[in-house]
Amino acid sequence: MSQINHSPHFDVFERQRSLKDLTTFGIGGPAYYFIEVHEIALMQHLLPLCHTYNLPYFILGKGSNSLFDDRGFHGLVIANRINFLNHSSDGLWHVGAGYSFSLLGTQTAKQGWTGLEFASGIPASVGGAVFMNAGANGAATADALKSVDYITSEGQLICLPKEELFFDYRTSWFQNQKGAIVGATFELQPLGQARQKQLEIIQYRTKTQPYGERSAGCVFRNPEGHHAGALIEKSGLKGKKIGGAEVSSLHANFVINKTEASAQDVLALIQFINQEVKAQMGITLEHEIRFVPYEGANDS
Repeated sequence: MSQINHSPHFDVFERQRSLKDLTTFGIGGPAYYFIEVHEIALMQHLLPLCHTYNLPYFILGKGSNSLFDDRGFHGLVIANRINFLNHSSDGLWHVGAGYSFSLLGTQTAKQGWTGLEFASGIPASVGGAVFMNAGANGAATADALKSVDYITSEGQLICLPKEELFFDYRTSWFQNQKGAIVGATFELQPLGQARQKQLEIIQYRTKTQPYGERSAGCVFRNPEGHHAGALIEKSGLKGKKIGGAEVSSLHANFVINKTEASAQDVLALIQFINQEVKAQMGITLEHEIRFVPYEGANDS
């Protein structure tokens, strides 16, 4: 286990903050250090500090796609709460990375703008949605994205046009970087039926996905030409349990924390699902949940 060299600069950090309280899975040990960031200037200060002292850090949004180790995280967890919202009559919405992506989808649709209706019901922050290129109903975050506000590991704030970035299915350029998304600008189009479209999406989701259960959203990416949930269901794995982790009986691509599951329970169940689908269907699934190890490397 690596040692963390303490600095007087670290005295502002909270010690031993429970991570299970900060994730939708409700799993994970404590963070060695923890801080909430509400201002861009503070994020600009923190990243170079981590670099200088070789302090591992992890930037957390709403915790909807992260599985922390049962021992926690041996470094600094930065909860991104940068939460501004500005929009103009020409359909540009400039939003803080800590803003609720689901709320943004609802608000834009209510005001008659189309492009983010699918976001309603996705339990992510705007920064997390950009990072993962979150999507649903045939749409993805990058489709409506114009630019991203980003802080490098040296603390430089830059605005990156979408054209200069790489996005693919549940993948973005940011996943291989060591900085922080602090804001995003979306370019939307007027549509009178946007609100109705958004309501139909959220109604469908509440009927077909295990809302109210502790999960991290869909576990696996959809293989080309297939739906991961259908493959898992056809493999007879709905309701399969390992420890406190269970494959949802409503939607097979969700693993739920049924009875105080550990991270090891979830990882073992993910491995079992993959083995069974491979054996029965001949298809290897790729998980999209981000497992954060105790000795984590710097992440974006």
